[in-house]
Amino acid sequence: MANDAFDDVFTANAEYARRFRLAGLEPVAARGLALVTCMDSRIEPLDMLGLRPGDAKILRNAGARVTDDTLRTLVLAVYLLGVDRVLVLPHTRCKMASVASDDEVHRTIADQYGVDTRSLEFHTVQDQRATLLHDLERIRHHPLLPDGLAVAGAIYDVDTGRVAPVAE
Repeated sequence: MANDAFDDVFTANAEYARRFRLAGLEPVAARGLALVTCMDSRIEPLDMLGLRPGDAKILRNAGARVTDDTLRTLVLAVYLLGVDRVLVLPHTRCKMASVASDDEVHRTIADQYGVDTRSLEFHTVQDQRATLLHDLERIRHHPLLPDGLAVAGAIYDVDTGRVAPVAE
């Protein structure tokens, strides 16, 4: 049996399952979109972009970074799941953009919790726009992704709900 700490989510899931309507939905991205965004709970990827379940592949991580794992997932999404365009979408007031460095995150966790996290890379962001442009180039120049893959970047404002495309 599950730990009591999860009773709320399992109860909510039982209600969700009673009204579940996505059976039979194909696993491909119906609108050909892969969205790389942050794990921040203030982001509602489907609603904010006018999408519905099945329209896009959504990849989330701290800071909306294009990591090696993100690239691995995009390769699968492009070749096996109908993705033909990628939007990288970090957001305002992101914790990963509010710290000076990975070293600062390591120190904070060590000081506050006594846990040594130096085996991890947190991919903190010193300049959000420059980092976004760098991450877009990682996608565009990845040798396993097709030439001509449509790639764009934008920043989501968590206070207004607006998505602002980033000019390159």
